[in-house]
Amino acid sequence: RGISSDQRPKRPLTAYFRFLKENRPAFRDKNPEANNVELIKKLAGAWKELPASQKQVYEEARKTDWQRYGEQLAKYKAQLTPAQAAALKEERRKQLAKRRSLRAKRELTVLGKPKRPRSGLNIFVSENFQESEGISPPAKLKKLFDAWQKLPTSQKQPYLQLAEDDKVRYENEMKSWEAKMVELGREDLVRSKKKRLKKKPTETAKQAETARTSLGNKAKLKLKKSEE
Repeated sequence: RGISSDQRPKRPLTAYFRFLKENRPAFRDKNPEANNVELIKKLAGAWKELPASQKQVYEEARKTDWQRYGEQLAKYKAQLTPAQAAALKEERRKQLAKRRSLRAKRELTVLGKPKRPRSGLNIFVSENFQESEGISPPAKLKKLFDAWQKLPTSQKQPYLQLAEDDKVRYENEMKSWEAKMVELGREDLVRSKKKRLKKKPTETAKQAETARTSLGNKAKLKLKKSEE
C-alpha cells in the first residue's frame, strides 16, 4: 500500500539513446520533411560517424547515471515489505510480458503476416456497425450481437459463406508467407505441421466410422471361423 512500480527509479539511457534524445530536435529542424523512420536513420548514421572521443562523453554520462540509479534502486527496495516486493515483482512481470507481446505483434505486422480470417459474426458486425443504433460502441456491439443471435439461419448463411471464403484466403496467404519466413531463416514463426494439417471434424467422423466398420467385419470373420 502506498507503493507502486511507477515510483521505481527509471533505468538510465544507454550512450546511443542519450545521443538520440539530445540531438533529435536539431535533426528534426534540419530535416522537417523526414518522417520518424527517416529521422532515426539519419541519427543512427550520425552516431556511427561520431568520433570515439565524443562517444565517450555520452558513455561517461551513462556510467554516472547508472551509479545514481543503483543507489536510488537500493533505497527504493529497502522501504518495501516482503508482501509489497512480491506484489511489485508480479506487476513488473506482467508489464514485461505485455511489452514482449506488443513487440512481437509489431514485428509480425512489419513482416506482413496475413490477417486472421473473420467469423460470420465479425463480418455481420463490420457491415452493420455504422447503421446500428447505440450511444456508445460497446452498446452498438451488444445490440448487433443480440441481433446476430436472433438472426434466422437462412440470413446468417451469406455471412458464414463469406467467413469460409476468408478462411481459404487466409490459408493460401499463410502458406506463401510461411515459405518466405523459411527463406528468411525465421522458422520460429511457422506453424507446426500438426496445426497446419489439422483435420476437419467431418473427415475425422468418416474415418472413425470406417474404423468401426472394419473392426465389425473382422469380428464377424473371427466368429465365422470359430463356428467352422
